Amino acid sequence: MIKRPALFAVLAIAMLAVGLSSCGEKPEVAATAPVRGERLEVAEVMIDAVKPASAVVASRDLAEARARIPGTLTQLSVREGDLVRRGQVIGVVVDNRIGLETSAFDAQVAAAEAEAVRARGDLSRVQTLFDRGFYAQAGLDRARAAAAAAEAQVRAARAQRGASAETAAQGRILAPAAGRVLTADTPVGSVVNGGQSIATITAGPLVLRLELPEAQGRNLRVGQVISLSGDDVPGASSGTIAQVYPAATAGRTMADIAVAGLASDRVGQRVIVQVPVGQRRALVLPRRFVTTRYGIDFVRTVDGAGRVSEAPVQLGGPAGDDRVEVLSGLAAGDVVLAPERAR
Repeated sequence: MIKRPALFAVLAIAMLAVGLSSCGEKPEVAATAPVRGERLEVAEVMIDAVKPASAVVASRDLAEARARIPGTLTQLSVREGDLVRRGQVIGVVVDNRIGLETSAFDAQVAAAEAEAVRARGDLSRVQTLFDRGFYAQAGLDRARAAAAAAEAQVRAARAQRGASAETAAQGRILAPAAGRVLTADTPVGSVVNGGQSIATITAGPLVLRLELPEAQGRNLRVGQVISLSGDDVPGASSGTIAQVYPAATAGRTMADIAVAGLASDRVGQRVIVQVPVGQRRALVLPRRFVTTRYGIDFVRTVDGAGRVSEAPVQLGGPAGDDRVEVLSGLAAGDVVLAPERAR
């Protein structure tokens, strides 16, 4: 009968022999199914470097409703926010001296007309005497000249009276353009000068007016697409640079951004925009390669052995053409796989 320790030793030797005999064989590798779908190798590309900046809703042009004569503002029929049409009377300036001058010219017209009536009567009598042979040709010529001079005096007096009346009519302040009143802060009863602005009115389309330091403003080009941040402009997420002003003021460059849907009641409102200030290198993927679940973005990656895995990534802002920047989670040279579409 074999003792228990000896039995254990025999079993250990047998197992070791079996293990050594199997070391020379290659392990079996499970077959990997081929990976299908669109692939893309991640690479660094140059994209626009953007920075947030503040733009102001403004009118492309501003029209000034000015007083054309000096005097006292006796009427102002508009206030901030009102809509006006071109040529509408929005105020009246009165100068009492103009009324007195017009009255004086009325008297001059009356005097000239009376003198013209007298001259025409003299000419009629002289003409009758001349026809009967009792008056010389020279006297007839003098009467005709006097009558002509009197008629000229009447026309001159009437012209002066008309000019004075027109000056008084220029006391009406007219809206130079159709738009919304931005400022109308001159109170009724104020003494105003000729050419003084009484109201400021929007004229032309509304734009976002942007000011940047000169070094950053050099990168602005007409036609560039500018992204808007937040919901400052309902229904609009981007705009296009319509004009870059060539003159810099106080070291700052100004540009106008055309945005659809700007309302005239938002003039002066500030809007945060993303402005390109240069270029930088970044990892960019088409948006269709990214899947979002429970608020986390994932990208499917494929390694050299064909194994597919999902990597969480942190995304940046849009990079144009339905592309998005990848801040972390991928490296240049990684191969990503488009998500499988449900059948």
